[in-house]
Amino acid sequence: MNPLQPAPFNPAHAFLDIYEQHIEEASFLWMVRSITVNQPHYKQQEIAELEQRIQAHLNGLMTSPELGWSVCEEALSTATPGELFTAAVTAFTTGDVKKIKQVVDAGLQNDKTFNGLVSALGWLTPELATPWLDKFLLSNELDHKHLGLAACSVRRHDAGDYLAHILARADCLQHKKLHARALRLIGELRRQDLMPALKRAMPSDDPDIAFWANWSAILLGDNSAVNKLDRYLLNGGKHQQRALQIAFRVLPIENARQWIAVMAEEEKLGRAVIQATAALSDPHAVNWLIQKMAEPATARIAGEAFTLITGIDLKQNGLINPHPPVLESGPNDDLQDENVAMDEDDNLPWPDAVKVAQLWQQQGRNFIVGQRYFMGQAITAPWLLKQLQQAKQRQRDAAALELALSDPTQHFYNTQGKVATA
Repeated sequence: MNPLQPAPFNPAHAFLDIYEQHIEEASFLWMVRSITVNQPHYKQQEIAELEQRIQAHLNGLMTSPELGWSVCEEALSTATPGELFTAAVTAFTTGDVKKIKQVVDAGLQNDKTFNGLVSALGWLTPELATPWLDKFLLSNELDHKHLGLAACSVRRHDAGDYLAHILARADCLQHKKLHARALRLIGELRRQDLMPALKRAMPSDDPDIAFWANWSAILLGDNSAVNKLDRYLLNGGKHQQRALQIAFRVLPIENARQWIAVMAEEEKLGRAVIQATAALSDPHAVNWLIQKMAEPATARIAGEAFTLITGIDLKQNGLINPHPPVLESGPNDDLQDENVAMDEDDNLPWPDAVKVAQLWQQQGRNFIVGQRYFMGQAITAPWLLKQLQQAKQRQRDAAALELALSDPTQHFYNTQGKVATA
């Protein structure tokens, strides 16, 4: 070719910036979604609408698969979970083994990229995902097995005999992340046949292994395992939230009150005590929660607990404080401040403790002390299923767990999984 002669015009390359925008938007919206599914004010339909926007950009990348992949490949170098998610969905959709190997290798770099990769496997249609789950679970690479189990977890896909084989292999048990995920999956998939594997792991000195073994055992109906969760409740750490959410839903009410009294002696556990009270859902604690609504540091989380027990929506019932206190919370505009975490209560309403107390004085007589409630009703499967469909995200999380605990054979819904169809 004559070097002075311009290269042939490629119409697709003329729109390169559009494909770059597709990956930027898909990756950004995925990050938004990863935050949204843990927020208290979003409902399922709003998450579905967000997913549809993500899918539109993913579809845009596939209008020219090679050009779409070229911008994905470049984005992989950033090693960020959003870009990893977008590139992985694109690679698996093309079915190109080289591209898939590239995104898998990139996804195994660290925990954040791993989350993006697992999310991509959760996003795919069953036809695209299932063959790859089998490949990962059959792989000689233990990291691939871990990936396969994590994807089974988010999809609630039964790993069948693969799970039992992993739990029977010494090398797999020595891979702590793989072992812990396998134990977690036993509970999520309701695998009663694998209860012996949980029993073997319960006494483990490793806090992750022991936690997931006991957590899954409770989900399979062994409520005695709750007594092994006290160290996670009292010492904080990454398992504290899951521990209190499950423990105070299965403990007898009198025992639960005793545990809460012990936790209340530790000032650092103030928020955890309120969350435990919400999980227990005994209206006996409502007056105390109203007192906590008068304290700025705990007002909003106490309001959330109040609604979870009584079903009384603060905003709909005019129970919002019109002049809430101003609290300092991160992140802020100071570039030297390393506090970039979002305030846990940012999207919760500020309750007006006086108005809430007045309303409760009228409606409290409708509740029986010593009986557990969920969103204002006695806990029944039909009511929980209704809340799974119509409640807000954190309330849906609680409903799914209550439903799973009510029947060890009941499907355990993944409320953070994909809502919309591809």
